Amino acid sequence: MTMTLSILASKHLNEVQKEFNTYFPYLKIEFFQRMHGVKKASPPQRMYPHNLTISEARTNNTEGYLDLWPDMSVAELEQAFWDKYGLSIQVFRKSGNLWLETTMTDKWTLTQQNSHGQEISSPNTKNEETKDDYELNRGED
Repeated sequence: MTMTLSILASKHLNEVQKEFNTYFPYLKIEFFQRMHGVKKASPPQRMYPHNLTISEARTNNTEGYLDLWPDMSVAELEQAFWDKYGLSIQVFRKSGNLWLETTMTDKWTLTQQNSHGQEISSPNTKNEETKDDYELNRGED
């Protein structure tokens, strides 16, 4: 299934973020002033405010539509934003209450990243039961 993001000059960054997040609820994209290196994190102070428009954040004057595929890697997505629209993005994956940059797993597909985010962010009832059992049995050793 192909998904499409509209990258239009007048659109705000937070609108693109929300659109992306509807496809991948355990992932988010952030926009930065410069591209990051391979397996390198993007410094938070270079993150653009979410209320900027595409035209204020891009390095070229191109606008249009970006197709995403579930088996597209994070690295491919980040490169496509840069090559087509002059936009530097970084993908983050939800991990419980935190958002982690996917720098070490950029070769994973968007689906793999999203599934892993769901897995590590969802309550695990088995672990809770084990914890309770451990606590109950603690004094028996």
